[in-house]
Parts: sequence; C-alpha cells; structure tokens
Amino acid sequence: MSLTAEFGYYVLAGFAAQMIDGALGMAYGVTASSILIGAGVAPAAASATVHAAECVTTGASAISHQAFGNVSRTLFRRLLLPGVIGAAVGAYILTSLPGDNLRPIIAGYLFLMGLIIVLKAFRRIPPKEVTTHLGPLAFFGAMVDAIGGGGWGPIVASNLAVRGNAMRETIGSVNAVEFFVTLSSSIVFVLTLGLTNWQIILGLAVGGVIAAPFGAWACKKVPHKPMMVLVGALIMGMSIRTIWKSL
Repeated sequence: MSLTAEFGYYVLAGFAAQMIDGALGMAYGVTASSILIGAGVAPAAASATVHAAECVTTGASAISHQAFGNVSRTLFRRLLLPGVIGAAVGAYILTSLPGDNLRPIIAGYLFLMGLIIVLKAFRRIPPKEVTTHLGPLAFFGAMVDAIGGGGWGPIVASNLAVRGNAMRETIGSVNAVEFFVTLSSSIVFVLTLGLTNWQIILGLAVGGVIAAPFGAWACKKVPHKPMMVLVGALIMGMSIRTIWKSL
C-alpha cells in the first residue's frame, strides 16, 4: 500500500504531540486521539491506533529522558507494575463498554489538578520525594489512559507535581513508564480489535520519534516555574475542551 498526501499531516501531528508530551509529561494521547476522533475514527479504534504509535514514540522518549538524566529509578519502579496492569484492564473495558461517559468526570478532576499546579507555581514549595499511594495512582492513570485514548501523563504527572515531587524527575519518570503502559494496552487492543489504520500509526510514530529528543531537552532546560504554569494551563485547557464537547 502506498502513502497518501495525509501522511505528512500525521507526521506533523505526531511531532507536535510528542514535543508537548516530552517537555510537559503529558498530552500525546489526548492530542493525537482528539485529531483522530475529530476525523471520524471511533473511540476504541482511535485509542488503539494512538497506543500502537506510542509504542514507538514513548520508547524513544524514555531513552531520551534517561540520556538527559530526567528519570528517577525509584519512582520508575514504583509506577511500573501497577501502570502495566491498569493499562491492560482499561483496554479490555474499552473494547467491552463505551468509555465516553467517564470523560467529563475525569476532565473535571484534571481541571482542579491543573488549577492547583498553576497556583503552586507562584508559591515557594520545597521539593519533596513522593513515596505514598503511587500504586493506585499508576493503576488508575493507566486504566483511564487506555479508556480515554490518553490521560496517563495528565493524571499521574499532575498528581505528583501537586504533591511536591520534582518537576523534571516527575516528567522524565512518568514518560519512561509510559512506554510499558502503552505496550500493555496495545497488546490487548491488538488481540481484541486487530491492527488497522497503519498509515496513521506510521505517521504519528515517525513524527514522535523525531520530536522525542527535543522534548526531553526542553524538559531539562525549561525553568521550574514556567514549566508548572505551562503544565497547569495545558491540563485546564484540555479539560475545558473535553467538558464542553461532552455537554
């Protein structure tokens, strides 16, 4: 099969989504899924397509963040197994039940998280290593990610940031674990839905791989306060959009 003129559009979409995700720790899945659903792709198929592409982009992002020293090994280990299990459960639920009803509820929660992050950006908060409730957080974030086509970064990274975990290690570690979360949900999607939309997958993956090192570099170099404001504003903007579309 030959590539169509739309392939370049998907490469650009993948590049933009991964730049945001690599620098801010979130929004690849939400951005890419929004594009596909807007083009008429069913939610389950859109989530399956995005996660298939993310198997490549998140791997490149994880390697990039590790190279720039953004990954906390302790945080990585604590998030890994619950995230993998949650992703598999969420993918199975999405292929069995409609997940659209959960989106406005999750969006409302994320809006509050984003607002708290923005407010905390203007206060001096001593960084601390978050060590509690990581398992349930990873499980819930990965499950929602599979059901909604995105959400791992907004839920997990924003929660850790609100609780005071260092922004750079939060983003790097959450991105690194995301590869395994995405792989887990993708396996379930392939087993239940098969693999389609290969041209979209390839375009998103190519654009994401190109953007991965630039996103990781931005994560390391962007100052803490502007980073928190950007993260919070991004979360609130995505949440408002999701709630508006659900009304």
